[in-house]
Amino acid sequence: MTFRVHVRIIPRPGLLDPQGQAVEHALGSLGFTGVGSVRVGKAIELQVEAVSAAEAEDAVRRMCDKLLANPVTEDYEIEVEG
Repeated sequence: MTFRVHVRIIPRPGLLDPQGQAVEHALGSLGFTGVGSVRVGKAIELQVEAVSAAEAEDAVRRMCDKLLANPVTEDYEIEVEG
């Protein structure tokens, strides 16, 4: 079966996020108020061939641990469709 897998990668809480800080500052400069604690990450969508959704999730978890996410500075969430 083919599964569509969504991966959301964000900087770990408490770590410096210069891109998030730049976006937060720019939003304020553009007049958007009430916005704080902006975190900028990555979204990755994959199509994975696997026997089950659990197998697809396991494969993508290994991909994240080895390549897609930095295990020292980033956390990730995986969502499997189909």
